[in-house]
Amino acid sequence: MTAAMLLTACSSEPDDGMQFSGGDTDGMYGAVLDRPYTVPTTPLTDTGGAPYSLAGDTDKRLTLVFFGFVNCPDICHIVMSSLTSGLTRLDEDVSDQVEVVFVTTDPTRDTEQVLRDYLDRYDESYVGLTGDLDTIIEIAKPLAVAVEKGEKLPSGGYDVAHSTHVVGIGSDDKAPILWTEETSAAQFADDLAVLLAGDGPALNLKP
Repeated sequence: MTAAMLLTACSSEPDDGMQFSGGDTDGMYGAVLDRPYTVPTTPLTDTGGAPYSLAGDTDKRLTLVFFGFVNCPDICHIVMSSLTSGLTRLDEDVSDQVEVVFVTTDPTRDTEQVLRDYLDRYDESYVGLTGDLDTIIEIAKPLAVAVEKGEKLPSGGYDVAHSTHVVGIGSDDKAPILWTEETSAAQFADDLAVLLAGDGPALNLKP
């Protein structure tokens, strides 16, 4: 593996012990979990400098959370682009029911302003979160997201590895569905339309 690849490494699979638990499709492209994950209440900091909790401050019917970093060379951009394109395929009254939250796995470089500038390329409504790396790691664990900062490289950079699935959170602060990095825009759109119409697996969404 080259130094450049190590500098911005993304891991598509969680670490051992962090695998998805008992997921099935239920006719969805995302993996519906038999045992939904409990969303941590610990707050991080949003791009405006305010505390933001994935459990307490997500006020839309459905929240989609992705852990990544601005300097990621490929996977993060692919996931964010597919997700954004999927939302644009929905009627506005449907897409307005979805919150998108991007949690950095590289808080040293991803300052509040860096995150804001990055997310504005996709949608100005997206929430960006940063904070202490140890806190980010602890928040990620219950969501089956592995985050790891590797050793510093001779080039001056360092390895950043993280899982690449998107986590869907319902209004009961549980995460019952996940989408992999391979989910297309059309697949995101189909699943979100079904979920928000109440025709898919129960996510305990707000009415």
